[in-house]
Amino acid sequence: MADAALSGVRVLDISTVLAAPVTATLLGDFGADVVKVEEPGKGDFTRATSSGYGGRSLQWLQEGRNKRSITLNLRSERGQDILRRLIPHFDVVITNYRPPTLKKWGIDPESMQKLHPQAVLLFVTGYGLTGPYSDRGAFDRIASAFSGLTYVSGEPERNPVRSGYAVIDFMAAYMAAYAVLTALYHRDVNGGTGQVIDLALYEAGFRASEDALLAYSVDGSVRERLGNRNPSIVPASDFDTADRRRISLHAGTDTLFRRLCAAMGTPDLATDRRFQSQMARVEHQDDLYAIIANWVSRFKADEVVELLTHHDIPASPIMSIADIAANAHYRERGTIVDVFDEEHGTVTMAAPLPHLNVTPGSIRTLGPPLGHSTDEILSKVLDYGQQELDELRIAGII
Repeated sequence: MADAALSGVRVLDISTVLAAPVTATLLGDFGADVVKVEEPGKGDFTRATSSGYGGRSLQWLQEGRNKRSITLNLRSERGQDILRRLIPHFDVVITNYRPPTLKKWGIDPESMQKLHPQAVLLFVTGYGLTGPYSDRGAFDRIASAFSGLTYVSGEPERNPVRSGYAVIDFMAAYMAAYAVLTALYHRDVNGGTGQVIDLALYEAGFRASEDALLAYSVDGSVRERLGNRNPSIVPASDFDTADRRRISLHAGTDTLFRRLCAAMGTPDLATDRRFQSQMARVEHQDDLYAIIANWVSRFKADEVVELLTHHDIPASPIMSIADIAANAHYRERGTIVDVFDEEHGTVTMAAPLPHLNVTPGSIRTLGPPLGHSTDEILSKVLDYGQQELDELRIAGII
């Protein structure tokens, strides 16, 4: 891995569920040496669905890939002491425990900076390290609610709905990985020091709120649920097809709308006073969507997407995970890959993303058994002998 983009970067992952550990996974995909600290006998939350040896669930295979696992009882003083001794050996430390727990265990920002002033310290917490809610816990669902994302998701006149995936967790992981690399660049290229990265889980979702806050600050308008529609871009929505599937299309610019009218065989529709400008289409969108829905309903999903694509109109079937697994573009581009695992056989998972042409990411190992590297790390990094390791294991520290 000498030619990996992050070769030589050492990461200590002291986190669980889900944004913070995924941040470490993203760094590991591009060559960072990631050591994952887990609770003895239990391990990361994503192991929970496994009944096999070492807690290697399917989710853990992916989110624990390219990591080495050690066990350490952080509820014990001795375990906390070992952790504090490990911290100075790493470039990046990632955690997501609440501020009171961090303080109790002696791994709050101030304590860790004293231990290792050059470290990049990433704290991904529910509400951040500061503010009146900083002691509160949160998960993806709660962060989605607090960020405003849930409020605008769903159909009008119905209750809000959460996304079907842990979108906030993964958005926060991407943002956190970007922050880590920014801090490392500042330290290693610009001659800076280590620093604390304070990311609240909800902030990733809030940052995706487009101009909603700006609009509210100017005229008091509140973005509401519009289902599959966009409040200012028409037509852009989802439609039922003849084979009982759904497709999504976007023809929200004047040029794209003219192409859509041509594809539907109704070119004069583009000059209809109700639809001849973006503002007009927004005002008369119900009429327009009824016309488009009637046209789409005459075709099978693949047929209408092919026709729209032929006219250079962005469109796609609404894909299930089964559709994705069988899709030629996903396969040939390398968005998904097949990997052999001795326990689970051949599994298909997300590839390291994004694609870099000189230093691409790689899957070197899948999620390891719980504590697989405990003895190796403690002996090589902290010079523990076998007798001391045995004593720690008997005492439930590792």
